[in-house]
Amino acid sequence: MEKGVISELKRTFERAAHEASGVEYWMARELQVLLDYGKWDNFIVVIEKAKAACEGSGQPVENHFADVGKMVQLGSGSEREIRDFMLTRYACYLIAQNGDPRKESIAFAQTYFALQTRKQEVLEERIQLMERLEARQKLTSTETELSKNLFERGVDNQGFARIRSQGDQALFGGNNTGGMKRKLGVPSNRPLADFLPTITIKAKDLATEITNFNVKKDDLHGETNITREHVKNNRDIRTLLAKSNIIPEDLPPEEDIKKLERRVKASERKLIDSTKSLEKIDDTDS
Repeated sequence: MEKGVISELKRTFERAAHEASGVEYWMARELQVLLDYGKWDNFIVVIEKAKAACEGSGQPVENHFADVGKMVQLGSGSEREIRDFMLTRYACYLIAQNGDPRKESIAFAQTYFALQTRKQEVLEERIQLMERLEARQKLTSTETELSKNLFERGVDNQGFARIRSQGDQALFGGNNTGGMKRKLGVPSNRPLADFLPTITIKAKDLATEITNFNVKKDDLHGETNITREHVKNNRDIRTLLAKSNIIPEDLPPEEDIKKLERRVKASERKLIDSTKSLEKIDDTDS
């Protein structure tokens, strides 16, 4: 996500924030617009998922999702009450986590509401971290699908490992999976992808997606045929990267993805601990 986009989204989300009795909150109807949901009926589905996640985390739902109504003017001049929610920062975070991550506004909100600081450089760093985590999760899903496809076509787990390693060899200029682990200093018992930069993770994912697609489309069977397909796709992706002067095997390793996951979970716990409850507003107003 570009810095200019991040800056504009940051200003937009901050302008939408409200405060009462020292409690920061957002209105769901306004958040719906910020997160690019055209219909309330679609957005309320996301809110209900977020409420379930809140309950699952052991937090009182009513402390973070206050069900309120407001009057709106109809074309006839009469008024009608519509449903709305007051949302804490944690509630907004859960809504973003259950939204469509393909939307730039959702990807931004997932990080924005997780942060207690609003420093621009920290915001940008965390968004990059989340993008890498999401890319790694996507690759895991795509490789799991490939493994299932191969099993249905007569290839066992050892065959899958060989196919993936030869795909890596095509992508990394002759370095198979074991060779790249040694080159980058990755422990032998850890997945190579856990230490790759985002661009390389996405490259591996795209090559594997194409393999999955063609294995089904062409009804490929056996290790030899599927290896040939997977090697070709990785080689094609390597060629595409090279056109932009990106050489996968020359990129330095990045921080262990497992450490990043632990850091994100720790920040979520801090978010819960530091978020003020909407009960404070209720107590003051009563």
